[in-house]
Amino acid sequence: MKTWFITGTSRGFGREWTQAALERGDRVAATARNPDSLNDLVEQFGDQILPLHLDVTDQAANFAAVQAAHKHFGQLDVIVNNAGYGLFGAIEEVSEAEARAQIETNLFGALWVTQAALPYLRSQGSGHILQVSSIGGIGAFPMLGLYHASKWGLEGFSEALSQEVAPFGIKVTIIEPGGFSTDWSGSSAVHATPIADYDSVRNARATRNADVKISDPTASSAAILKLVDAENPPLRLLLGTFATQIVPHIYEQRLKVWTEWQDVARAIDQ
Repeated sequence: MKTWFITGTSRGFGREWTQAALERGDRVAATARNPDSLNDLVEQFGDQILPLHLDVTDQAANFAAVQAAHKHFGQLDVIVNNAGYGLFGAIEEVSEAEARAQIETNLFGALWVTQAALPYLRSQGSGHILQVSSIGGIGAFPMLGLYHASKWGLEGFSEALSQEVAPFGIKVTIIEPGGFSTDWSGSSAVHATPIADYDSVRNARATRNADVKISDPTASSAAILKLVDAENPPLRLLLGTFATQIVPHIYEQRLKVWTEWQDVARAIDQ
């Protein structure tokens, strides 16, 4: 039996993974802005689930929630930083408040939960931290610049974290989904006030996205359960057909350009 702490469990990946863990007999501290959304799971699974109200942008609340989960269950095995949303808008369109809110939720929220959980994981000499990033943490696309900033930041600190905590028996995996039919681009998304000059870029992006393979978030649960049960889990795990198709292309293009310009890069040392 594993004990999970999962943020953003009211819908999407968080909801699916919470239910999958409960169905196999694990215990879950499930956080949400509206814990009433978990009432059906509480009725079905009883003491296996601990619903907790949490706004991940509140640093103190994150520490309190992790402490409450550990006190209730006595241990923490899997930490899933899933809470987040998409901010759509060109760089010029995004307001300061929108940019700060995006970073506070997607980046700092995961940082605070991670910091709160680490003392417990270090003490027990084990644990697995899952950071839900995106293919947008590897490559960048127009109209999502601040979202990418949040996910690239998450990927950076998580890769460093994996090296820092390995001596304590703690594992870190960055989850990088492609297109999934979650609410990420639906009602949970925020859209900056548009500037008409960017409409052509916006429309071109929408046209390209029409051909993207969209995966079912329910189908991701089996992969996540296999991941947390692995003796040697990877630092990064792509999810979905689209992710496995586009990410190699992103790296191929980078390597191509780096190779084309390596003489310029090396010239400074001559």
